[in-house]
Amino acid sequence: MSDTANLFNDKSDLYAQARPQYPADLFSYIKTLAPNTNSVWDCATGNGQATVGLSKIFDHVYATDISGEQIANHLDVENVTFSVSPAEHTKFDNNMFDLINVAQALHWFNLDKFWPEVRRVLKPGGAFITYAYIWFSVSPEIDALVESEVRAVIDPFWAPNNQLAIDGYQDVNFPFEKLDVPNFDIKVSWSCEQMINYLHTWSATRRCMDTQGTTFFEHARSLLEQAWGDPNNVKTATSPLIVIAGYPDKT
Repeated sequence: MSDTANLFNDKSDLYAQARPQYPADLFSYIKTLAPNTNSVWDCATGNGQATVGLSKIFDHVYATDISGEQIANHLDVENVTFSVSPAEHTKFDNNMFDLINVAQALHWFNLDKFWPEVRRVLKPGGAFITYAYIWFSVSPEIDALVESEVRAVIDPFWAPNNQLAIDGYQDVNFPFEKLDVPNFDIKVSWSCEQMINYLHTWSATRRCMDTQGTTFFEHARSLLEQAWGDPNNVKTATSPLIVIAGYPDKT
């Protein structure tokens, strides 16, 4: 099993609970990209956050992930076939999909091998879209604590892959002309515990815990709970989405 698969097997149940859903207007945009809506490949689906929206557009969604544990914890969605598969080599037929979707995962791929697979399984005129979110903002006080007590501590533990997403995929060579894409934000309503669970799903958080223990995270939890107030209060957290789309057969 690859290191990437191991990383996302860990805490896959928490990942399913804590990771946010994508906004409806994003999927309205995705529908405008697809020449037809017969089938879509949700590549590196995790446990299916994006699959939920895609299933409302396409007749059938094929959702794959390299992590068997993520697939085992997938969300229950009709008209979806979940399977374990690497992004770079699948058993899908040639020219099978109207659209390929990659949510919060492109930075983990071997892109030299992934792009040929995209061209192989995508129908002529089919579209490709990838998107990612990075940092959520809740309030100045909460944001400052997340920065000082979590992000500053775990910063050395981010993999180089993560930096590609943190930099907005600026260093990724997309083998197609990128479309002008509208701006999208992802918004979630979190209790304090839900936000802390989300911070726990960060790969750098888990690597840091593996190396130096959980004391830093429990200290951060205490400060965040104090700043949050009533633990049952729900606050809105917002992050801009990085969205890149295009038509791979139109270079």
